Amino acid sequence: MQDHITVKGARANNLKNVDVSIPRDRLVVLTGVSGSGKSSLAFDTIYAEGQRRYVESLSSYARMFLGQMEKPDVDSIDGLSPAISIDQKTTSKNPRSTVGTVTEIYDYLRLLWARVGTPHCPVCGKEIRQQTIDQIIDQVMRLPEATRIQILAPVIRGKKGEHLKIFEDARKSGYVRVRADGSLYDLSEEIKLDKNKKHNIEIVVDRLVIRADITQRLTDSVEIASGLAGGLVVVNVAGEDRDILFSQNYACEDCGISIEELTPRMFSFNNPFGACPTCTGLGVQLKVDPELIIPNRDLSILDGAITASGWNNIKGDSISRMYFEALAKRYKFKLTTPVRDLSDEVLDVILYGTKGEKLKLTYDRANGQGTLMQAFEGICNNLERRYRETQSDSVRRELEECMSEKPCPDCRGKRLRRESLAVTVGGLDIDAYCRLSVNAALDFMERLELSPQKMLIAAQIVKEIKSRLGFLQSVGLEYLTLSRSAGTLSGGESQRIRLATQIGSSLMGVLYILDEPSIGLHQRDNDKLLATLKHLRDLGNTLLVVEHDEDTMRAADHIVDVGPGAGVHGGRIVAQGTAEEIMENPNSITGAYLSGVRKIPVPSERRKGNGQFLTVRGAAENNLKDVDVSIPLGTFTCVTGVSGSGKSSLVNEVLYKKLAADLNRAKTRPGKHQAIEGEEYLDKVIDIDQSPIGRTPRSNPATYTGLFNDIRELFASTPDARARGYGPGRFSFNTRGGRCEACSGDGLIKIEMHFLPDIYVPCEVCKGKRYNRETLEVRYKGKNIYEVLEMTVDEALPFFENLPKIYNRLLTLSEVGLSYVKLGQPSTELSGGEAQRVKLATELAKRSTGRTIYILDEPTTGLHSYDVHKLLEVLQKLVDLGNTVVVIEHNLDVVKTADYLIDLGPEGGDGGGTVVCTGTPEEVARCEASYTGRYLKRILECAGG
Repeated sequence: MQDHITVKGARANNLKNVDVSIPRDRLVVLTGVSGSGKSSLAFDTIYAEGQRRYVESLSSYARMFLGQMEKPDVDSIDGLSPAISIDQKTTSKNPRSTVGTVTEIYDYLRLLWARVGTPHCPVCGKEIRQQTIDQIIDQVMRLPEATRIQILAPVIRGKKGEHLKIFEDARKSGYVRVRADGSLYDLSEEIKLDKNKKHNIEIVVDRLVIRADITQRLTDSVEIASGLAGGLVVVNVAGEDRDILFSQNYACEDCGISIEELTPRMFSFNNPFGACPTCTGLGVQLKVDPELIIPNRDLSILDGAITASGWNNIKGDSISRMYFEALAKRYKFKLTTPVRDLSDEVLDVILYGTKGEKLKLTYDRANGQGTLMQAFEGICNNLERRYRETQSDSVRRELEECMSEKPCPDCRGKRLRRESLAVTVGGLDIDAYCRLSVNAALDFMERLELSPQKMLIAAQIVKEIKSRLGFLQSVGLEYLTLSRSAGTLSGGESQRIRLATQIGSSLMGVLYILDEPSIGLHQRDNDKLLATLKHLRDLGNTLLVVEHDEDTMRAADHIVDVGPGAGVHGGRIVAQGTAEEIMENPNSITGAYLSGVRKIPVPSERRKGNGQFLTVRGAAENNLKDVDVSIPLGTFTCVTGVSGSGKSSLVNEVLYKKLAADLNRAKTRPGKHQAIEGEEYLDKVIDIDQSPIGRTPRSNPATYTGLFNDIRELFASTPDARARGYGPGRFSFNTRGGRCEACSGDGLIKIEMHFLPDIYVPCEVCKGKRYNRETLEVRYKGKNIYEVLEMTVDEALPFFENLPKIYNRLLTLSEVGLSYVKLGQPSTELSGGEAQRVKLATELAKRSTGRTIYILDEPTTGLHSYDVHKLLEVLQKLVDLGNTVVVIEHNLDVVKTADYLIDLGPEGGDGGGTVVCTGTPEEVARCEASYTGRYLKRILECAGG
């Protein structure tokens, strides 16, 4: 068996015909500056080929459903194993996905609650036991005399199929009628059901009218129905068209409530048998939010306090003015009074209506005047009615701006129907268990006491649950709860969850390719992650990790350094070997940072700020425990703490959303807090994240930064263009006129292939240049518009040096480390770190007011130490202009250069949510209670030494 994976002639993206040999069954780290070609080698070459070979081995029928992988641009790869990619883009944003469902722990929990759970009455809470036939008869006989009823046997409940045999058997047994999906059929007619849909079928056993002398016949009918349906009987009350379900299995005699036998699907919020019928298992409903209708209560109604669609133009809209004047007259308030000073009764009438009481409305229109009497439905009710009735997507989107997700009124956010929530194991219902942290959930399973018989049933299930919870603990996710929505997880968290799932599968001989698994992980938890990776390696797997983290590199068996630069300056193997060998290689930038030859310097002095503070009071979102935090304005502030300590809740949910609502007039609902003081010292808030700058190849750095508009205007002002009458629109590849119409300005044409992946070929007409011949004939300094878009930032700087407006924008792109990026490079080809730096460059190019607050969440994701150095220079420049920068970060190189730190913790989840300490990095390093301080102390001592 080969002991190496040998890649020859890799040319994906910017790789320059790379040959590399990677040892198998080892922990191998691929590193290098951002954009050097690491991901191209790991994902676009090695993983793509491993996946393609696996798919090729399947039948053509199976391949039709899987879609086929394109062959990567590589000469050959030998020694390849089946490849599994664990990247950061695979988290499900589906609101039905939770940590429990993604890790499959919830499947075992459903089984456990179904097999050993103790059912209780959802009304009185009494423990439920099986009902006898006598108890069923007594309950039916309590119905009013002369009530017409049908005794039904539910033989099929929620199963797919045509069920012809069921109808045939019922006919042969002498039954005349059957009810399928709520409709009654005669068994003599042909009953057609859709075999792909789930159906409910009940055989009509008897039809009776309640009288004192029917007890014997009723008993016989109930016994027959119970025998047909395995202990279940449905009594249909004809006049009210309601069904009463009886069960010989479980029922509460006091409340007359029966529940069916416990099955795993009863505990699934993705199944109609378990999901809360009101919210269909989502736990939340989209409801009109009064806070979003009246975001600023200091304004009066006449000054525009109400921002809801249809009610936000009281001065210009005669209809809303007519209603408000009538309300003011009836409830004796003034439209010029600030909303804050209006009574609760008046606010209730404005939002929820006059409850049927009619108002005297006076109208004055061009076609006449008059009065009419009409009730007012209330703004909230009006918006909800319009949302229900509208067929227009744009109207729906506009109304959603005034709506927010509220917990479901029936299940209160628990997602399940009340019968399912009334079943307990060890005194907890399944939702309460899922709301425990992983640590507490594991502790509960360790201490679970059951009867000997139940313990025999549950032993294997409990063992599986405990092992999976243990895996989550081993990758540093002990603070998560199983009920946490998968969409709220960070990239690093979702990747580590998938890693935990893979450990559970215990495969060997597999090639795992990971993309920066240490993201979002505090140094304290890094050791756990490394132990997990080594465990996977020791099972007999090869791990290929794209990583910049120093600890991971030092723990690796082998390092491959790709570089030396980024983009066109990268794509080669600079060095490979152990960490020591990399450090000794003079060509390796990575080695220089590892050995300490190059380092990010600690500032000689910390800024004190401009004397003003932005203070958050009483933040209590998620696990925050009513904290007060002050951020000195005019500084570079870093929010630190272990994973799950409440950093994102404080900065993203409370601080950013509140500032966005107040300063940027965004329609967002901030997290729980009492107040934010100091907003008057700021004029805007900007969140710079790593989301793509565009979703299609049509967007690029030139379009995002506004550079493209200036370049198009420049081309339109050339003598050639003016002679032809071309305006700036002629030089856009998104509109008709100047673009090549054969490919609609894409430069590529997609050819759909049956059984093969779609092929993109350069357009035959424009040869991939996007523009038509006439447009390309217009030149500036000898280059046409296509050639300008193909230039890198480095090449464009001298070309445009005499045009300050364009030159300054290009200079900011160069300063943030994007000198290698082409002006027209599609945004889909940019990494998260590159997209973030394009946004930073756009902000830098704007005229600074010195009163802006910038918020960044882990900006060093995907960045090499060299790039972190560049990023910090940009952020420090923003602060030098008088602005405030707030960063959530674990990277100690960033933390040590901050002016002020806010350390949250001390632990994650329930053990976090408090402020451990604040101050300069030196002050936090002296704090014994701070985990961040302990690691920071070493770094600062090294820097000082």
